[in-house]
Amino acid sequence: MTKAGRHFLQIPGPSPVPEPVLAATAQQVIDHRSPEFGELGARVLSKVKQIFKTRYDVIIYPSSGTGAWEAALCNALSPGDKIMTYETGHFASLWSKLATRIGLVPITVGENWRGGVDPNVIEAELRKDTGHEIKAVCVVHNETSTGSTTRIKEVRDAIDAAGHPALLMVDTISGLGSADLRMDEWGIDVVVAGSQKGLMLPPGLSFNAVGPKALAASKTSGIRRSYWDWAEMIAINKTGYFPYTPATNLLFGLDKAIDMLLAEGLDNVFARHERLAEATRRAVQSWGMENLCQSPRHFSPVLTTVVMPEGHSADAYRRKVLENFNMSLGSGLSKVADKVFRIGHLGDINELTLMGTLAGCEMGFELAGVPHQKGGVDTAMRYLAETSAA
Repeated sequence: MTKAGRHFLQIPGPSPVPEPVLAATAQQVIDHRSPEFGELGARVLSKVKQIFKTRYDVIIYPSSGTGAWEAALCNALSPGDKIMTYETGHFASLWSKLATRIGLVPITVGENWRGGVDPNVIEAELRKDTGHEIKAVCVVHNETSTGSTTRIKEVRDAIDAAGHPALLMVDTISGLGSADLRMDEWGIDVVVAGSQKGLMLPPGLSFNAVGPKALAASKTSGIRRSYWDWAEMIAINKTGYFPYTPATNLLFGLDKAIDMLLAEGLDNVFARHERLAEATRRAVQSWGMENLCQSPRHFSPVLTTVVMPEGHSADAYRRKVLENFNMSLGSGLSKVADKVFRIGHLGDINELTLMGTLAGCEMGFELAGVPHQKGGVDTAMRYLAETSAA
């Protein structure tokens, strides 16, 4: 049966694509060797640096974020190299699994699905590595499975305090364009990102922003690569072109999405996300429910992960919401499967979008028989009204 009204896609990515970006991607395909495309490529490759807050090269792949993970690891490292990871959730654990598959040796030094990376653990473990066998510290900026955001500058400071030469590699697939990230200022060597979250594009593009230390490491690294090779991409990108067929129409969309983010102003974008996230957390608290992230300094501006009351299925609740209100909420992943649901509040979202989302959640509790206190929507609405006036 066809349902009236639009679908509410409130998962933490892919996020809804704004109409101007959709229109840009719907342009007729052009010759990717033409002067017109060269201008587009040069323009996008230059502008995208502002989103990463870097002056260094940003490489754009036609791939998922997983591809960008592999690109980062296989360019900068060699078989048998040790990398340090910290499990803040499902995606941090996946990075370790990928590293193992391509011949690296991940060492997980901590686990916390209810907060961000503990920089003190990073520093302590690196101090033990007097032989500098650990070649990279790989962390997730915004952990999409748990709703926690690691303070990346603290991780950089921990590496520096230990006097260790390890590269800092950061996955901000769900953070870029929604949560503040400053590649150069925070001393990040490689940033991994994707198109389908804060950049407000369909899935299909991924990114490696590459600092000079990582680029130097890639010249002697021993993992074979072809499609992912930084050197070939950087060389031809200087002219605005790519060594193989790029995702032409997604680049049109990226061009428009960057313009939209810069027109709003990145600081305003981040403040909007923080404000909507706080409204969501206040609603969750009013419902008498628990936020999976228990560390306020690590609360995510991108999503909120809600713990279901004992004995109630998060997946059954999500199905009830989808069937009745045509709204998709994020599922729990791996260790928290069926125990939590995730409310995405990222990308092309405003106060009214969020209020519709929270109303759907609260009505869903009633229909699914989930115990809760009423009034979460009212609490969020009051907060948004008060902060808007301020």
